[in-house]
Amino acid sequence: MKGSTFAVRIAQVSAVALLAAGSALAASDSPPPAPSLSADASDPRVMGWMQGFPPPPEQRITQPDTNFFSFPKLRWSVCHMRELLPTTRVATDPKLLRELDYAPREDLQQLQYQPLGSDETLGWQDFLDANYTDGLAIMHRGKLVHVSYSGCLRPDGMHAAMSMTKSFTGLLAEMLVAEGAIDAAQPVAEVIPELATSAFGDATVRQVMDMTTALQYSENYADPNADIWVYSRAASPLPKPADYDGPNGYFEYLQTVQKNGEHGDAFGYRTVNSDALGWIIARSTGTPVNELLAERIWQPMGSAYDAYMTVDGLGTPFAGGGLSANLLDLARFGQLLLDDGVYQGEQVIPASAIASIRAGGDREAFAKAGYSSLPGGSYRSMWWVFHNEHGAYAARGVHGQTIYIDPTAQMVIVRFASHPVAGNAANDPTSLPAYAAIAKILEQP
Repeated sequence: MKGSTFAVRIAQVSAVALLAAGSALAASDSPPPAPSLSADASDPRVMGWMQGFPPPPEQRITQPDTNFFSFPKLRWSVCHMRELLPTTRVATDPKLLRELDYAPREDLQQLQYQPLGSDETLGWQDFLDANYTDGLAIMHRGKLVHVSYSGCLRPDGMHAAMSMTKSFTGLLAEMLVAEGAIDAAQPVAEVIPELATSAFGDATVRQVMDMTTALQYSENYADPNADIWVYSRAASPLPKPADYDGPNGYFEYLQTVQKNGEHGDAFGYRTVNSDALGWIIARSTGTPVNELLAERIWQPMGSAYDAYMTVDGLGTPFAGGGLSANLLDLARFGQLLLDDGVYQGEQVIPASAIASIRAGGDREAFAKAGYSSLPGGSYRSMWWVFHNEHGAYAARGVHGQTIYIDPTAQMVIVRFASHPVAGNAANDPTSLPAYAAIAKILEQP
């Protein structure tokens, strides 16, 4: 492939592939490159992205004419996915709105902590700036003790949740397992016969949920023939070229994935598992993931705003990374999990589903993936489990997204961010010790 053709492919690649890029990068422990612009300098308002009527050509971010998910453009794009890609709705119900009790803790400004592997001491504003924070919400003992916005994010706005989407998909699956609608030990081929000859066919539903499937799947972006490019072309909602003869959409692509190794042996973070799980959920319930999410979680938890999910060319929601949502709605969601799935006396989420996630997955299988910033951790139903002294677990997404739930401290931290480096290995050192330090402050009278 000629270099110019490859460049065009990169420039026109859908957000699906760019979000999936973090899947490959997240496991990397190589030192991240130093950001070329600080959080303040790369603020979309400072950069002037899409300002003016119309914006001047050099300030435009469009699809597919620009690489809209490259830094610093991504700092604008994460709040504007709906303008760039087709989406489907995750509907709220205004009648069920959960009002949040706001009780600010000013002592959080006294935060002092040391990043992992560093003797440097950082403070509150350092914590926000080092991670290119767009929005931060902290719940403690059921009350909202901090909320702030920066960059592209407004109180009524939406922000890309990236791979935190996977955790919603995994939780829906756990709920269906708890209710007997899905058998986690069942081979995938018995649920989705179309996947019988693929790598997923002889995997169990649980192995898909925990990403311990053995897949022949490359996300090497330097290789123009890597599987990620086939996947991105199939999933792209943009019109296919006239000569295109590959798979169309997520579901067709999944049928082409081949096996490499033994299922259950090792954890391997691959977004296609989430797409497979989304298909399992939809086939088992007769309902697409976005509608089931609205019906079973988004509405009964008391969300204030609709969320939305990107879709492929056939309208299939991207179960692995397509969600955009409001900051405080994710705080409501995190609090619901912290409360063992109970809201206003109603068991919205089966307690056993949450307990299954908190217990974690196969730690030996997880260790084989080599996440040095998560020693002793595991992965269960598309949630990251830390197995630390507070029993914390999290939904995580590239560029710094997190819903961090600390049952011991009765704390939920929700962060939207647009860090220039996709993999969380770049922001974990300045994030994870900060969460622990925030918990200590909140535990003080």
